[in-house]
Amino acid sequence: MSGFRFNLVVIMALMLASVQFHGTAAQTTHVVGDALGWNVPPTGPSAYITWASSQTFRVGDVLLFNFTTGFHNVAEVSQAAYGPCTTANPISIVTTGPVRLTLNAPGTHYYVCTVGTHCQIGQKLTINVSAASATPPPALAPTTPAPLIPPTATPTPTPSTTTPPPTFSPAPSSEEASPVSPPTFGQSPSGGNAPSPTESTTLPQPSPSFAPSFTAVAPYTFLAIALAFFY
Repeated sequence: MSGFRFNLVVIMALMLASVQFHGTAAQTTHVVGDALGWNVPPTGPSAYITWASSQTFRVGDVLLFNFTTGFHNVAEVSQAAYGPCTTANPISIVTTGPVRLTLNAPGTHYYVCTVGTHCQIGQKLTINVSAASATPPPALAPTTPAPLIPPTATPTPTPSTTTPPPTFSPAPSSEEASPVSPPTFGQSPSGGNAPSPTESTTLPQPSPSFAPSFTAVAPYTFLAIALAFFY
């Protein structure tokens, strides 16, 4: 994994260096003739010779030909056709202005206008293009890839296994206690059998006494008193 990251860093560095290289070798746009543009020069061929001598052309630069469509064109021709202004079989030709031509190869390039006698009276251009040169980007010092640090795992909370304290219900008061069913006849409160109200209770009989009963002695007493009264 670390080797992959190092290779990725190197690739990105090379891409950045390439961008910097192109930025350093940024194309330059050359406006042909400057204010004169691409027209028949009033001073003859010397106008474009003087302009070209003040420029530095490199591969990748752009030539901008400013002209009005229908009045001029831009044709690239060979050296042999350039001198006598031979307009037959040009290397390339563009008739719609303005024209932007990118310089793709080093060497000497020749451009003329093929309209009428414009080339013969001085509407022609010769330039020398050098290879693109740019200051190479500084060498990148090798960097040591940073060690991979695994992401810190977030601990998963475990459910608590603590048993909740028991819940005590208040004991019922004496008033809330279950009522005691009243005893039914034939059963005593302690669980024994009680006599039914319909049953007769036999009272214990008194022990026999040897004293004479009042009802048995009373007649003799009254009889003795009556006889004593008459006599």
